[in-house]
Amino acid sequence: MSDALHVMMLTGEYPPARGGVGDYTALLSSHLRRQGAQVTVVTEGNQGLPDRDGGSDGPSVLRVMRDWGFASWLRLASTVDRCCPRILQIQYQAAAYAMHPAVNLLPLYLRLRAPKVKLVTTFHDLRVPYLFPKAGPLRPASLRALDALSHATVVTNGADLEELGGLGERGPEGVAKRWLIPIGSNLDCAPPADFDRARWRRQIGADDDTLTVSYFGFMNDSKGVEFLVQALGLLAGRGLRWRLLIVGGEAGESDPTNRSYSQRIVRLIKSRRLEDRLYWTGFVTGEQVSAALLSSDLCALPFRDGVSLRRGSLLAALVHGLPIVTTFPQHPDPSLVDGENVTMVERDSPSALADAIERLWLDPAARERLASGARALGRHFQWRDIAARHLRMYETLLERDR
Repeated sequence: MSDALHVMMLTGEYPPARGGVGDYTALLSSHLRRQGAQVTVVTEGNQGLPDRDGGSDGPSVLRVMRDWGFASWLRLASTVDRCCPRILQIQYQAAAYAMHPAVNLLPLYLRLRAPKVKLVTTFHDLRVPYLFPKAGPLRPASLRALDALSHATVVTNGADLEELGGLGERGPEGVAKRWLIPIGSNLDCAPPADFDRARWRRQIGADDDTLTVSYFGFMNDSKGVEFLVQALGLLAGRGLRWRLLIVGGEAGESDPTNRSYSQRIVRLIKSRRLEDRLYWTGFVTGEQVSAALLSSDLCALPFRDGVSLRRGSLLAALVHGLPIVTTFPQHPDPSLVDGENVTMVERDSPSALADAIERLWLDPAARERLASGARALGRHFQWRDIAARHLRMYETLLERDR
């Protein structure tokens, strides 16, 4: 890929703002840079940070967007005119754009305003934007419009690909419209150089005979954390000694509903008088997150909508080689095998979750088997490969105009 390739990333969040989409964009952009592309990130300018050049690894960052309404189209078009990218890639998650539908129709405007730029959309999930009360079918239609108006679409998992209609075909070349490119872990398995597992466990009041369950990721209603709290309450009633290690902060900065949900979880913990069994790290460095995860005996991710490879918290648990207890997916993924690299239980079921956690705690061999399977699966989601697949997609789009 030539150094001349210029990719512009549009994202509703970007570090230091906390959020999975921002972390994903930063990692992808850095790895694209390492493989020869020029990358410019365009994001919000309300974070009080100047524009900057990313140096040898990172992208250039332009914090020029003021909001995500329809007026943002003109500001973005002016930035495109100034930077002249060949590719503009929208990192789409409705909450990151304040649930505003303007971004869904943005490709239509840019096709007219900047016809030489190829437009790509990455769907981090298929959550629909807010339009107006009783918008009904117009909401999913706005999602379909974003897919249809983009020159190419990236989805991160097979279930989302199926929901959008499969790979699709575009034009006589027979080139797929949609590309399945997985995410990678936003967190490396890289604890501090002096990491001592026993010492880290002592900090949270856990000895070798205390089951330590980790939960990683921001909180929202789809994560099922209430069922984990209820399950651990059942285990306390059975006389099991345990600690719950919640790794990371309560909420990201894009979705305001996350904070109210996390506050509800805190109230639930207090109502069951489980505060003394809980340790919440808060926002800490990547090394500290890695150390905390490695200090746990297993990771519980009871997603209400089922396990999916679009979940960054799952990818982090895989690369850390943790035994993972999660929930059966709505759409099975052949990569995720119950009993081999994860343990799956019924969704929204505290009793099923409690039984699985207790069963694994009493079976060290089963935990080691899951840990080995998790590490093996995690090796399939390397950022250098993810970036290379994006470059192949860009090349395919640009070849059509040659």
